[in-house]
Amino acid sequence: MASEKVETIVAGNYVEMEREGAATAGDVDGAAAASGRRRGKLAVSSLFWHGGSVYDAWFSCASNQVAQVLLTLPYSFSQLGMASGVAFQVFYGLMGSWTAYLISVLYVEYRTRRERDKVDFRNHVIQWFEVLDGLLGRHWRNAGLLFNCTFLLFGSVIQLIACASNIYYINDRLDKRTWTYIFGACCATTVFVPSFHNYRVWSFLGLLMTSYTAWYLTVAAVVHGRVDGAAAAARAGPSKTMVLYFTGATNILYTFGGHAVTVEIMHAMWRPRRFKMIYLAATAYVLTLTLPSAAAMYWAFGDALLDHSNAFALLPRTPWRDAAVVLMLIHQFITFGFACTPLYFVWEKAIGVHGGAGVLRRAAARLPVVLPIWFLAVIFPFFGPINSTVGSFLVSFTVYIIPAMAHMATFAPAAARENAVEPPPRALGGWPGTFAANCFVVAWVLVVGFGFGGWASTVNFVRQVDTFGLFTKCYQCPPRH
Repeated sequence: MASEKVETIVAGNYVEMEREGAATAGDVDGAAAASGRRRGKLAVSSLFWHGGSVYDAWFSCASNQVAQVLLTLPYSFSQLGMASGVAFQVFYGLMGSWTAYLISVLYVEYRTRRERDKVDFRNHVIQWFEVLDGLLGRHWRNAGLLFNCTFLLFGSVIQLIACASNIYYINDRLDKRTWTYIFGACCATTVFVPSFHNYRVWSFLGLLMTSYTAWYLTVAAVVHGRVDGAAAAARAGPSKTMVLYFTGATNILYTFGGHAVTVEIMHAMWRPRRFKMIYLAATAYVLTLTLPSAAAMYWAFGDALLDHSNAFALLPRTPWRDAAVVLMLIHQFITFGFACTPLYFVWEKAIGVHGGAGVLRRAAARLPVVLPIWFLAVIFPFFGPINSTVGSFLVSFTVYIIPAMAHMATFAPAAARENAVEPPPRALGGWPGTFAANCFVVAWVLVVGFGFGGWASTVNFVRQVDTFGLFTKCYQCPPRH
């Protein structure tokens, strides 16, 4: 009975909204023809636009987790070797699922406390920094806001860089920098998408597009066969420098750190408490895409990937490859919206238009957020190396260290553990097991991800700047057709 009561409190506003929507549709049902049209519109809106189910959350998590990283994982395998590449993917996938679970627990704890105080979130999207503020105070809020917003900013930059990098492989009449200008304007249209409720059909299509691209890479690499030296590289394993090794490991850390938008996805659910296992299920599916594609590409091309951070660069141009490029472009547009939407919310709250303003007014207010993203994508067009740099300095804290430490700090008092809305299950060792796991996550990511990874990523990034320069027109461009 207690758990049912809590769930009602947590999801109460959404249930009321659904009931209000149904009541409104019933009131309009005065004339038969009018009611039929209204029900049809509601059905279409629910099917394509207004999502909030467990399946919507799963599609959002899985679609957002892969994105353009799918094309850089073969590059990471060439830096790590086959065995380390597989091991790091599985390890960081589990670690990312654990911290996503922690974030969901903290969200439920915060929202339950606030709704017990009669706070209404009907026109307000809860974000991670607000959870930290409500549970732990303003210093935690400021740290969460700084790391989360900076990570999402550069995550959006990476999507623009990826768009320009991919389109060049089917149309090289324009350089990558010019394509970045064009796709920056295209991605700016995401200001019209109100919230994560409205990504239902896009999340579904995005995952289909990623699945096609992953299996295209796998099959195309096997059909292509091994190039000279690939077999020797595979046998030698991670014989590269430590800089390359930890750069590759940090890129995989970034891959499974896509849950900087976890709170916003949960808030879009009708029953947020059902989120607990969604990220783990999404990660399991993502591994069925990333492991075969990265392994097959490394098997086929070996160390040639070290100079081609985009997997498309090494595959011959065919209609199948062009289809994969186009699908990834569309998916990167969707992922740009996923990364930018939380930034839009923060900006709306800062200027006072969040919640009550109309769609057009909010869209106009959001446009300044896109401009710095556009500019940074032109300055740092280093597809691949920028992933590792963002992973080591931003993802390490945003996605791993801060959630683990915040969970420990929130439930450190005995009273907080006794009254916890979501106590850890016994299968995880209860509170002692949870605290031990959190300590391990903090220590590992601080030393390996931020320490060694930060050092390696910085050295590699500086090398790219020295080699290609800032504002470079065409980073790692193949010969023109």
